[in-house]
Amino acid sequence: MSFERATTMPLRAIVGGALLLVAAASASAQADARAADPRPNVVVIVADDLGSADLAICGASDVATPHLDALARSGARCTQAYATAPVCAPSRAALLTGRYGQRFGFEFNQGPPEAGNDTFGLPPDATTLAERLRAAGYATGLVGKWHLGTKPGQRPTERGFDEFFGFLDKASAYDPSRRRRNAPTQLLRGVEPVEEKGWLTPALAREAAAFIDRHAARPFFLYLPFGAVHPPVQPDPALAERVASIADPGRRAYANLIVGLDDAVGVVLERLEAHGLGANTLLFFTSDNGSIRHDGNAPLRGVKTQFLEGGLRVPLLLRWNGRIPAGVVFERPVHLLDLAATAATACGLAVPEHDGVDLVPFLAGAVATPPHAALFWRSGSRLAVRRGDWKLVRVAPGRALSLFDLAADPRELRDLAEERPEQVAELLAAWEQWNATNVPSLWRGVEEFGEDERAEPGGDDR
Repeated sequence: MSFERATTMPLRAIVGGALLLVAAASASAQADARAADPRPNVVVIVADDLGSADLAICGASDVATPHLDALARSGARCTQAYATAPVCAPSRAALLTGRYGQRFGFEFNQGPPEAGNDTFGLPPDATTLAERLRAAGYATGLVGKWHLGTKPGQRPTERGFDEFFGFLDKASAYDPSRRRRNAPTQLLRGVEPVEEKGWLTPALAREAAAFIDRHAARPFFLYLPFGAVHPPVQPDPALAERVASIADPGRRAYANLIVGLDDAVGVVLERLEAHGLGANTLLFFTSDNGSIRHDGNAPLRGVKTQFLEGGLRVPLLLRWNGRIPAGVVFERPVHLLDLAATAATACGLAVPEHDGVDLVPFLAGAVATPPHAALFWRSGSRLAVRRGDWKLVRVAPGRALSLFDLAADPRELRDLAEERPEQVAELLAAWEQWNATNVPSLWRGVEEFGEDERAEPGGDDR
């Protein structure tokens, strides 16, 4: 083609062709870079207060979650996954370190002012997965909720994350008008306050997608802890029609947040596929604890803050193409502690001082034994231990120990403690042996002040 003829072509066609060439060159460069470093990406998506029955694939009949359902079908779904605590902060501390929070003094959420909250936060000797992966050459980013400390030395960019967009405290308003009115500096980029004009959940999805765009050419760790579905329950008007058939207004508002969460996960999945990264990304989806609503945990009994199954059991989905078979439904107990160990092993790192295990061999069928001999919990004078199908629990301070056979009684309705004292003694001895390796909490919890820290469902603006 002559120069004269080329200059008569529409400018849009010339520019469009140039952009295609740039995009092709960029994709080729990314592919070359990833071929040189084939380690998997790691994406950990954490919902807030999402119950074990809140997804359609997990039993919800009144809300559609197509993206998360598809994720479950393309990988593994763990039906007996447990949080390490029934409240936000200690659960997240354990998830990011791979260790029981009681090992390093992180046992409670913040208490009232007299609780010693000046010590609240992730201590420096609790190494995060982000710190380990960044040291190994990974790009690391956090988009969403932190809730592991606000003081210098405790913030995300000081605990292993190259980039941070989100909020440091336990919750943020979804509605931008309420967020600006109540907490004008609550959202941060790095350590700088930013004003976000959009609804919170899609804004976090946008930022997560942008992180993937920036780092598609190298291995990355994206930690994406959404605010949904934690109160305040502020439904997005743009999603109203999709939950309009739910009669109960409280459930309808709550389902609105679930639908928005599913949409946001879909954005992240699409962006991974757009860069050709879906096949080499180890992806987790879970929740930090059980739902604040009984219907979010049904048929299990209990809610957030409680050591009953409803407070501790969470959804857990994993996908790693070629390593975890599609369609696995894993029915043995696993722990959120296992996420850090699984990710570290996948990325070629040693796994020191972890209480979790690499789940991949179990999900792939290479190992037939249970991942854990027992699981343990402690929150002040409350305790729980599960070994096999037996669970021993003290549900509240001053209460007697209760014993349940979860195989026959998953709703924990029949207390067998008086009938099986030998089983009580064995489980209590196992718990005491575990507890002997722990340390006291660095601050006091709400329960020690005679208060209930459970958030109540509803449409309030707290």
